[in-house]
Amino acid sequence: MIEGILIGITTALTFKNIFMVMIGCFFGTIIGMLPGLGPMTAIALMIPITYGFDPATGLILMAGVYYGAVFGGSTSSILLNAPGVPGTVATSFDGYPMAQQGKAGKALAIAAWSSFAGGTLSAIYLLFMAPSLSKVSLSFRSPDYFALMILGLTAIAAFSSKGQFLKAMMMVVLGLMLASVGQDSLSDITRFTFNNMNLTDGISFVLVVMATFAMSEALTIILKRNDPTAAAKQVSLTELGSIKINKEERGKMYKTIPRSSVIGFLIGVLPGAGATIASFLAYGMERNLVKDEEKEKFGKGSVNGLSAPETANNAACSGSFVPMLTLGIPGSGTTAVMLGALLGFGIQPGPRLYMTNPEIFWSVIMSMYIGMVVLLILNLPLIPYIARILAVPKNYLIPLILFFSITGIYVMSFNNFDIYLMIGIAVVATFLRLYDFPMPPLILAFVLGGLMEENLRRSLLLSNGSWEFLWDRTLTICILITTILIVFWHIYKTLTKKNLS
Repeated sequence: MIEGILIGITTALTFKNIFMVMIGCFFGTIIGMLPGLGPMTAIALMIPITYGFDPATGLILMAGVYYGAVFGGSTSSILLNAPGVPGTVATSFDGYPMAQQGKAGKALAIAAWSSFAGGTLSAIYLLFMAPSLSKVSLSFRSPDYFALMILGLTAIAAFSSKGQFLKAMMMVVLGLMLASVGQDSLSDITRFTFNNMNLTDGISFVLVVMATFAMSEALTIILKRNDPTAAAKQVSLTELGSIKINKEERGKMYKTIPRSSVIGFLIGVLPGAGATIASFLAYGMERNLVKDEEKEKFGKGSVNGLSAPETANNAACSGSFVPMLTLGIPGSGTTAVMLGALLGFGIQPGPRLYMTNPEIFWSVIMSMYIGMVVLLILNLPLIPYIARILAVPKNYLIPLILFFSITGIYVMSFNNFDIYLMIGIAVVATFLRLYDFPMPPLILAFVLGGLMEENLRRSLLLSNGSWEFLWDRTLTICILITTILIVFWHIYKTLTKKNLS
């Protein structure tokens, strides 16, 4: 390992590779800020460019774009409530309310430091645990993934305000319904498409996010333009606020970052899970772990609520490299594109990669830490300038949000139907928001719905239709017991609160 680390440092610290990290981070951050465009699109466009480099340099450039995009995606989530990449959806839950309170600078600073810490810690985990963690990710089977998705759905309580649990559950049902649209994953049967070919492949996650957050936010502002309380909020939005993080806030971050980085990294290691699920789970877990008075702040500008998903999504980015480099299995959609690029270089990722091509394996890991430092240096000084977006008058900003939303969706599919569908979902979401229905449970259910159904169906097929798969494996039982304990803990706390009052 020490020899490998030295090879990685020597390769990563060449002038060309440091320059590639900087270029990747810069363009990744810009792409991440633009709603609708994700790292997958950027990396796909960069593949032809990387073929002019050696494999290690090409992969370092693409890795820089990847975590740069996740790092930058938090900016539009915090300032505009328009997540730049799916992994930063959970960032908007507390980042945007913080910006509305005139603390946009502080929110961006918390996001920057949390992203840096999450990325750095996960790079260290990757350094020491990559070979052994590849065995852990291989041990997960369909029943374990199904149990993990159920555990994720228990986080619904984290996304509902006091007394709004029923509304949150209704949004979960709506999210699961949207996730079931399209062709069945294990057969050729199409469901809920109304004989429309455009719905055969299902509804895009980015489309749902842009409709329920960015577009519905713009439409809500238009509908509430004559509301004096809403007008007061718009005035406060022009304030940047201090970017300094005080001692109390740092104390909260010191507790949140280590545990969220572990959750993010471990979820990232699991093939197919990715940064989006990691950020949702970290947010839900964090709300379960904090004190009651801090729980009340979640969704209203909580430091813990902002720090947790930002740490987890960056940690998951590093974690997703474990199955790609050690098993040749992509940990996310973005690493699937990168896997294709590696195969194009004539390199076969797998258990022997860190023996046959140690300069690729170790240089990517070492470049991650350099990338995190570059991103911090790039982002912190630019916060006062980035936050000036808030000073743009709403009559200019709203058309821009709508333009980026529509353009981002059109660029993804070049299909007019997707634009009409997004507008339709946005209108429904706007009315639901006016009646205080929370959007995060819908997004969480939509993310987990497809994966949950696919793994449930596969588990039932393998067990000949029997539900015994739920208790056949020790790992599945452990995850389900954890889920039951969390549910009973919530019920117990609710009942004790009622008795005390």
